[in-house]
Amino acid sequence: MKFRIPAALAALFIPALCCAEITVSNAWVRGTVPGQSTTGAYMEIRSTERASLVSVASPGAKVAEIHEMAMEGNVMRMRGVPRLELPAGRAVELKPGGYHVMLMGLAHPLKKGEMMPITLTFESAARKREVVEIKAEVRALGASGAQR
Repeated sequence: MKFRIPAALAALFIPALCCAEITVSNAWVRGTVPGQSTTGAYMEIRSTERASLVSVASPGAKVAEIHEMAMEGNVMRMRGVPRLELPAGRAVELKPGGYHVMLMGLAHPLKKGEMMPITLTFESAARKREVVEIKAEVRALGASGAQR
């Protein structure tokens, strides 16, 4: 025996099952000095459902990638990662010394107080993509996550 749900009724339930609510907060970028073409962007990301950050882009950089810094033996290594998993309901912090967005080939030096546009693309467990546009505040060159 087959059971069919009318399309109008199914439409009421599908959005709740396929789309996570994603919030990005405390986004900032480390400032640079003249001649420096690379910097990092940091933020906190929270998703109501399991999802992944799958790509990043910025008009202020030729290349933007999701990166991870981790100790391997006694050496700190940085490498690009294809995706960053976001567990349901838990914040994932992108911070100096850990996961971050690497911005390379900057269009110009970044000064404290400027805003850097960044596009984040997320993928839900159901493979639906969502694009979130943010503006990250440029902080002083020596800034850490705690400074504002």
